[in-house]
Amino acid sequence: MSNPPVDQIKPLVEDLRGELGFIYIARARALREKGYRVISFGVGQPDIPTFDHIVESAKRALDKRATGYTETAGIPRLRRAFAEYLNERYGAGAREDEVIVTTGAKTAIFLAIASYISPGDEVIIPEPSYPAYGEVVRFLGGVPRYIPLIFKDPSSGFQLDLEMLESIINKRTKMIVLNNPHNPTGYVFPLKIVESLYQLAREKGLLILADEIYDNFVYGETEFRSITSLSGWKDYVLYVNGASKTFSMTGWRIGYLVVRSDIARKLTRLAVNIYSCAPSFAQEAAADALKGDWAPVKRMIEIFRVRRDLIYQELSKIKGLEVWKPHGAFYIFPRVSSILSRSKMSVEEFVDYLINKYQVVVLPGSGFPDTAGRDYIRLSYAVSEEDIKEGVRRISDAVKELIG
Repeated sequence: MSNPPVDQIKPLVEDLRGELGFIYIARARALREKGYRVISFGVGQPDIPTFDHIVESAKRALDKRATGYTETAGIPRLRRAFAEYLNERYGAGAREDEVIVTTGAKTAIFLAIASYISPGDEVIIPEPSYPAYGEVVRFLGGVPRYIPLIFKDPSSGFQLDLEMLESIINKRTKMIVLNNPHNPTGYVFPLKIVESLYQLAREKGLLILADEIYDNFVYGETEFRSITSLSGWKDYVLYVNGASKTFSMTGWRIGYLVVRSDIARKLTRLAVNIYSCAPSFAQEAAADALKGDWAPVKRMIEIFRVRRDLIYQELSKIKGLEVWKPHGAFYIFPRVSSILSRSKMSVEEFVDYLINKYQVVVLPGSGFPDTAGRDYIRLSYAVSEEDIKEGVRRISDAVKELIG
């Protein structure tokens, strides 16, 4: 008997890369259930719970039975609040009717790519990269073209070579991805680079998918300027952001996409066929988050700045790690090529060694497509200072055992 039809899944689905953070969450939980004290630097979300005033807003919405469908593009006051945020912060000139509220920023990424990329179209993605960009492109029949961020040394950090990027543009190129601040490296693209990339897109007639989900997690070394501050951006930019990181609302699933109003009307047709609308009570809470007290956000960012300084200081003490102090997001991405070479391990084997023997979770850089991250590990410092010290101590002990 032949295989039942349910087994005839498209091969590409099985070939898609998962997001390693979720895989390692499960591994950490399994170890905790066995009684181990696990230190996890794997999770890409703030460890600080959603702020009380946002939770109370959601409760009020539920008490009012805000539990039904909303407009696909989102409730008007949330769309207006997102537009006002961009306008007050960056001078974006955004309007309410240019905002589409999505079920998290990842849905906004899918909506943007699905609306523009056809089979054979090429999308340029600086790497190492957040996996969703390239995987969605591949799923839709497009071709991810990766360009490595150059790591010169621990004092210079990562840089984008615009000449190298321009050299791979061809007649099939449709889009460039700009994730700023950058996951997994913590790199903040300087304004000069953002402006030059935008000008290149204009000259070549290309789209920029701009994902600025970490725009509030910036620590001062490099000035962050949103691409929405540049003149004429709406003709070239598909803008993605959300509430997940800034307000520690990852599980609430509120993101948004900003495009020209006539484009927003068209993309909403696709959105309604994917997710109908974002959760109604979560939209109400997100609107109150944006228009309410930002003091908790500012306190959280300061906590993360202190943690960033601490994890950089502690990791820099470990022989064999090349550590650059990140300027944004909440990740640090040290190079471990010396350790891998001397221990004759792959980065995946090194990460497994840390988990299995020392109960420390980090993510292998190879999990951030395409290949530029294979000599790195990613650590999220969305953990307590106590756990940073203990976790890095364990990593230090592991490295000493491996290479002396």
